[in-house]
Formats: sequence, C-alpha cells, structure tokens
Amino acid sequence: MVRTHNRLAAPRRSSIAPELRPNLHVLFVAKHVFSKDGLHEEDGNHAIYHREIRSALENMGIRLSLADSYETLFDHPGCDFVFPLLNRGGFLNSEMLLPLLCTRLDIPFLGASPILRGLSDDKHLTKLEGKARGLPMAPWAIYRRGAAVLEADCPMAERMVIKPNASSASWGVRDASEWRGVAQAVSDIHDEGHDAIVEPFLDGHDIEVPMLLSGGEPVLCPIFMNQQSDPARLRTYAEKRALTDDSGGYEMVLFDDPEWITRIGHLTRQMAKVFHPFDYGRFEFRINLDSGELIFLETNLNCNLWSQKTFGWVSKELGWTHAELIETILTESMRRQGVIDERTTLAA
Repeated sequence: MVRTHNRLAAPRRSSIAPELRPNLHVLFVAKHVFSKDGLHEEDGNHAIYHREIRSALENMGIRLSLADSYETLFDHPGCDFVFPLLNRGGFLNSEMLLPLLCTRLDIPFLGASPILRGLSDDKHLTKLEGKARGLPMAPWAIYRRGAAVLEADCPMAERMVIKPNASSASWGVRDASEWRGVAQAVSDIHDEGHDAIVEPFLDGHDIEVPMLLSGGEPVLCPIFMNQQSDPARLRTYAEKRALTDDSGGYEMVLFDDPEWITRIGHLTRQMAKVFHPFDYGRFEFRINLDSGELIFLETNLNCNLWSQKTFGWVSKELGWTHAELIETILTESMRRQGVIDERTTLAA
C-alpha cells in the first residue's frame, strides 16, 4: 500500500505489463553511460548516477540501447522512446538539444517539451513566472552575455550570490559583498560562455519539493529540507558532486510541519501549472525558520534521479525501491504520450 506523507496525496506506483517489455525499445542517452566505476574528475557522482539508471533500465526487461552523444539522434535510431540524461553538453542551453532532436524525429521522450526545458533551466525566466503568480520572491538581476552590466540593475545587499543562469548543482556559484566583486564575477561567468544571474544571499535551508506525473497530472511527493549546520554557508558544486571530503554540514530531513506544507504545496501547484505536462521535477524554496520567511528559488525539470539525491529519499518515504521509482516515471511518461495505454499500465 502506498503511504501518504506530509499530509499530501501520494503518487501511484506504476509498471509496464510484462508481456510488453521485450518489444519496447528504449534508447538511454547519458554522458557517463559507458563510464567505469568511481567518480568522474569533473562531474563527480554524476557518473555513478548514470550507471545506476542504466542498471535499473537493464533489469526492467525492456529492449535497451545506449548512447553518450547527441549524434545518435541525428538520424532515427529505430527506438520507441528516449530516456535523455545528456545535460551540460559543453555549450549554452545544451539541455534542450536532445528534446529538440527527439521532437524533430517525432520520437516520444522522457521529461518535458524543449521549450519547457528551456524555461525551467533559465532561472531568470522561471523567476518571472513565479513573480507573475504571486510567489514570494527575492529581488534579482539577469546579465545576459553581450549585454551591458550595469550597477543600477543590481539589487545590492550585504552579500550577493552570482552564478550561471542555467547552473545546475550550484555549478559556478560565487559570492561578493560589493559591486566590484559582483561585476568581476559576472565578467568571469560571461567569459566562460554563460549568462549570469545575481541575487541576495538568503540565510536558511533549502526546501526540496519533488513532483511526479501520476495518472496524467503532476502530484506532490514527500517534501524534504536540506538542513544546514550553518544557514549562512554557501553550498558549492564540489560538495554536491562529492568532489571534496567536506560535506558542508548538510542533512536531508523529511519536512513535515503541517502549516508550512499546506502553504508550500499550494505555491508549488501554482508553479507546476506553468510546466505541465512534465514527467518529474523538483521545485525549490529557501526557508528561514527564525524569521519565518519563505522564498521561491527555482524549478528543476529532469532533475537528478540518483538514489542518493532527493528522489531517492522520495522512493524510501513512499515505500518503493529506487528501481520502482524509475519504472514508475518511465511508465507514466509512456502512457502520457501514447506509447502504452492505461490497460497496459499496472498501478499499485
């Protein structure tokens, strides 16, 4: 039986009918799908993550093909469905290319449409959507590469955070306490080929709100707080990707305050409307438990599904194995796009 957590209805667990599996051809495209054991020197535990997803798909009994490059979709690869995990491909907005290539070839794929992927990965555009829907927001500034970098546009505070506008896992994050440092950080990010977003640093803890497609609609999953021993610490990419021995003093804990959950759930559903239809995603807030301030941060569609990240904790709270989580996500997406029908979707 599926349990209910955080006073929210839980998603259903779904699987593909056994008789269909041998005839379903899925192409899994991931940067580290062929990597050996251990961490990658730059991407860290992302290599472990990709190998784990490969193993889950291999054990599902479907026909599985593997690739680690965009070129595999320049022509139709003869598959029924694509599971795309090739992000950070070495160029700006690379997360949109696999969905675009699939769309060009009319192949169903996991995640969301190219334009929605681009919207969610552009932190500035996502913040505009949140502001338009009345979510609590901190001020911010976007400095596009090639455009003027003006101090007047910057909402200066005692401490500012500067990062690539499409950053994932805090990649490229910096901080500064005066405009000169902000301007230098923006210039460095531009030199690296990225747009930069600038916002005040917010003391507190990150609230992770995962959602899964379930029965054709996005459903809230158990909510977690990434609790920091030091709420003023700036979490780095190296910490998130296990490229340093310093864990940063973070602990993922179930967030079960009923009043906060009701409010956060309402705000997240408002943002989910912007991105629907999508198969899975994570909506992030920053909470200061001392002041009672809650701020919406960003949306991550096609976020990390590794068993040691947020969705791994979700599967445990729902009473699922990690393999059941992956199969549920795949099954619900296939059903949404007509690859299989409701009669061949087994729900528990």
